Amino acid sequence: MKIKETIVVEGRDDTAAIKRSIDALTIETHGYGIRPATWDLIAKADETTGIIVFTDPDHAGEQIRKRILEKFPGAREAFLDREDAEKDGDIGIENASPESIRKALEKARAGEAAAAESYSPDDMFRWGLAGTDDAAKRRTELGKRLGLGFANSKTFLQRLNRFGISREEIEEALRDL
Repeated sequence: MKIKETIVVEGRDDTAAIKRSIDALTIETHGYGIRPATWDLIAKADETTGIIVFTDPDHAGEQIRKRILEKFPGAREAFLDREDAEKDGDIGIENASPESIRKALEKARAGEAAAAESYSPDDMFRWGLAGTDDAAKRRTELGKRLGLGFANSKTFLQRLNRFGISREEIEEALRDL
């Protein structure tokens, strides 16, 4: 599998895992303190090949993702499930199988400038994605099916709206749960 966009990851171990899984170029942020030269590389990649932001499914990864998306809101995003990224208590892309990495990248989505539909917290409650004992589990499963990864209910709602996922796609995936 070859990916034409440049994949932005956190570190060299993530790059190694990507290279074992697919044919693609990567840029490493080396954590949260992204240096000016790295920002320049990301900007050049965004202009030429486009970028996919693929950070670890943990708090630090989400913070790095947010910083990148502030500067490059049109970037595509790929999400890895925590269970696929965990090994001996360590969470990171470097722990994922090549198959999990390929699946996450195949489901990479770009944010929509103006989503066709907008969802509210009421939708999250109606779908059982918030306010129930099994809401986190339902979000996890729906996140896998839609390629959105795991998130708390507020972030999950933001992702549903950001990626312009249709109500039909959501409800079809929920029926399959």
